[in-house]
Amino acid sequence: MKLNYLDFEEAFEKTFNTIDSLKKIKKIEIISIFESLNRVLSKNIKSNKNLPSFNNSAMDGYAFKYNKDIFEFNIIDTIFAGDKKDFKELKDNECYKIMTGAKVPECADSIIAFEKTVAFDENKIRIPKDYKKYTNIRLKGEEIKKDETILKKGQKINSSHLALLASQGITMIEVYSNIEIAIISTGNELKEPWEKASEDEIYNVNALAILSFLKENGFTSKYLGVIPDDLEKQIEYVKDLKSFDLIITSGGISMGEADFLAKAFLENGLEIIYHGVNIKPGRAMLFGKFENSLLLSLPGNPLAAIINAYIFLRPILNKMQNSDEIYQDYIKVKNKEEFFVKEGRVEAVLGKVQNGEFFATKNNKYGSGMISLLKDSNALFISSGNIHNIKKEEEIKVIEFNCNFSSKKSNFIN
Repeated sequence: MKLNYLDFEEAFEKTFNTIDSLKKIKKIEIISIFESLNRVLSKNIKSNKNLPSFNNSAMDGYAFKYNKDIFEFNIIDTIFAGDKKDFKELKDNECYKIMTGAKVPECADSIIAFEKTVAFDENKIRIPKDYKKYTNIRLKGEEIKKDETILKKGQKINSSHLALLASQGITMIEVYSNIEIAIISTGNELKEPWEKASEDEIYNVNALAILSFLKENGFTSKYLGVIPDDLEKQIEYVKDLKSFDLIITSGGISMGEADFLAKAFLENGLEIIYHGVNIKPGRAMLFGKFENSLLLSLPGNPLAAIINAYIFLRPILNKMQNSDEIYQDYIKVKNKEEFFVKEGRVEAVLGKVQNGEFFATKNNKYGSGMISLLKDSNALFISSGNIHNIKKEEEIKVIEFNCNFSSKKSNFIN
């Protein structure tokens, strides 16, 4: 099967448009926030209360009523965080000792830190003459007002969101149901890691790599095993895969004589959106619509498969999960040593980002079948196809393996 290589950016556009065209009912669940990490909100969430819910002290110190002519105060009581008793009205020369987070009495409008005062004895202090009014008080609702939208539909829940929900006493939220993902591998030469392999056989790296990649990104999947390089068997096998939302395969989609997988899916009604993308490594990638499911076939070479997973699979997963955050954020770094790329195609270059510098892995001299390079890399440089060399100290854009995603489109190509 001869491949026509699609433009890199056009591949992204076709991918997102295809996902939008799926006629799937968006299933919703109500779950505990303790189980909600990496899930996607199906509706906006509003605050239950002001944050802070009362005026409180930003530090350990003394609370007093500001008067531009009074600088000495008698300490009449101590207020601890959590105190609920009523405190008496302050006179002009009186103050409370107060702890961080404690509720500030209505009669006080300023707080000064312990270390900014001079103590005459255990019950009397002096403050500086240039001290300002309204200092060191966190005002009720200054961060969040009651009934304010705090999280929006389409956001993917992270630990910061969970802290915010907990601050509002919200423990149950509505999220979209997880997409169902199947993983299959092809190749008579493959052995599973728990099987004994001869010198002429290789272990199935891709399945475990993709499984763990999905889990690392908050998705669960079902591994269905290795199917043999036999067209009739593959045609029969893929009939039952339409119940999954996404089918991920590796291998069996290039131009080899025993690469039957694309044919097997076509016999079962696959609509190919594109087969081949102008990117190195991983040009043989296939993406298609399988009735109301999607098929993503990654290259058989492990390195090419994982690089394409970082570039294409993560946005696909987020989009299918109804997240608005589908665009990779990039960072700008200085290139440490000059390296070269081929013009006329997009090229993904492995590297390591450290202290604001990018070190191209093996100076970009490696094959797409290599595996060990991944453990020493944490980022990708993506070339446009219009450049040949990346100079030392040149500022470049890179995508980190653990990059954030945004609802705003970004251009990470150099």
